[in-house]
This record gives sequence, structure tokens and C-alpha cells, in this order.
Amino acid sequence: MIESTDPKITGKPAARCSECDREMAHYNAFLDASNESRIVCWECQSRIEKGFNAKRDFRRGARFGYIPR
Repeated sequence: MIESTDPKITGKPAARCSECDREMAHYNAFLDASNESRIVCWECQSRIEKGFNAKRDFRRGARFGYIPR
């Protein structure tokens, strides 16, 4: 018999994020080369993908008329 499951409802237990150390129910688990799992919550993952941790003095020079070549 085929059981249909709702993809929004998961049976994952809450886990602690390795980046921000908060306990979250929605997270991603990544495996390292040494087969250790690293848990990252959705907020930290979106922050990483946006490039949020760029240098503080980073500016887009083209907005001010300077185009680096």
C-alpha cells in the first residue's frame, strides 16, 4: 500500500544550529568529508547564500561611477 505524506510535515526532531547555536525545528544537515554532520538553520543558510558576511568596507564602485578594470 502506498502512503502519501505531506512534505511540509516532517518528523525531524529539533536540533541546535552550529552557526548561531539556536535550537530550531527547520534546518539543513550537511555531511563533511569526515562523515560528520553539520546542522545549519534556514536563517543562517539564507545569510550565507546572500553573502551577508562580506567585508565591512565592501562597496559597489560602479554605483559611484568607478568601474574597476
